[in-house]
Amino acid sequence: MRPWLIAALLLPSMPALASNDRAVDILHYDVALVPDIAGERVTGQMSITLKATDKDVTAVVLDSGELNVTSVAHNNRALAFNQHDGRLRITLDQPAPTDAPTTLQLHYEGAPPFGLEFAPDRDEVYTVFSTSQWMPSVDAPDERATLTLSLTLPPELKAAGTGRALPSRTLPDGRVEHRWMLASPMPAYVYGLAAGRYQQATVPYGKNTLHLLSVNRSPQQLKQIFARTGDMLDFFADKAGLPFQGDYSQVLVARTIGQEMAGVSVMSEAYGAEVLGDPDQIALIAHEVAHQWWGNRVTCAGWEHFWLNEGMANFMTAAYLQHAQGEAAYQAKIKAWRERVESLRAKGADRPLVYPDWNAPTADDRAVVYQKGAYVLHLLRAELGEEAFWRGIRAYTQGNDGRSVVTADFQRAMEKAAGRSLQPFFSEWVYP
Repeated sequence: MRPWLIAALLLPSMPALASNDRAVDILHYDVALVPDIAGERVTGQMSITLKATDKDVTAVVLDSGELNVTSVAHNNRALAFNQHDGRLRITLDQPAPTDAPTTLQLHYEGAPPFGLEFAPDRDEVYTVFSTSQWMPSVDAPDERATLTLSLTLPPELKAAGTGRALPSRTLPDGRVEHRWMLASPMPAYVYGLAAGRYQQATVPYGKNTLHLLSVNRSPQQLKQIFARTGDMLDFFADKAGLPFQGDYSQVLVARTIGQEMAGVSVMSEAYGAEVLGDPDQIALIAHEVAHQWWGNRVTCAGWEHFWLNEGMANFMTAAYLQHAQGEAAYQAKIKAWRERVESLRAKGADRPLVYPDWNAPTADDRAVVYQKGAYVLHLLRAELGEEAFWRGIRAYTQGNDGRSVVTADFQRAMEKAAGRSLQPFFSEWVYP
């Protein structure tokens, strides 16, 4: 099995950093990357601004994957550090204050086994989960920070990245530094980028712009493939009660099962060809668009509540297909989910949606989160009726925008919309 597919199937499967390692709050990452696409390596330097949440914090622990950190400093003074089992432990030269931020400087390099994907034959590099494989970070869904990202590339390459695009800079050696700023704090796992010898199309979307990129597809073909993106954004914004913020980039890359990032989604060139052949095959596009609200802006606090990301995105995809393609398209999704749940039960693999842990999920575990999670939302829709259900979804999304949540947060919002307890329903379908 190819490494990219292994990564896609496994992630996110790592536990969040233990709470006793999280005595700091990461406020901002400032990351500068220089990828070597032909050599499938990356060199990076970064500043991390953090604030201690407890007194007498003398160490900072970050996820660092298989990167090799070469130096760490604070105020130009070298700090001691060590790496073990994908973690970077930095010993501070003095306790971090709780009333003011501290900034650390890191240099690193590596050949990530996954997370940062290289396609040298296309002069392409892009990210798929596992942010800590290309930048040391707290790679957990309940840690949110802002980001400044730069990517130095040959001048013939185009790029998309997380955040608002800043003016690029041409360096003395002719390379171009592409830059982005993410002003709204988000989990590090939704940071990302893509760069390659892309053809590009741009489509106005209100005051913002949709950016469509691919090596293989012409600008006109890209507009055909992503023709419904604006309508998807409008639909989900209405259901969320929150408008989409900023530009949105959709990139067809060498290979992936699909990946959402903040303001960026990547899908495979093969999938793009499929949509060109059948314009109704837009479910994956819708799924990644839905994540811009459910997953990115409202994020599960831990992977044991992962269904709040993926079950919701799956359900919202079906709701969009109902809107765009009719009731039969929606019912086809419901039928597939119900059959998958029945097959899980038949083999004894069915589980509640809230997991005790999410360290080594199987394919069946993922079916519970993605397919059963979506099916349970459909059942809840039937239980509450249209008005109360969508009122609850809107209140849940608006009330938790920019937050990391647990299932109880969702239950409370839906109960308030219903005007009654939903504990029997949640006890049957959701909780252990």
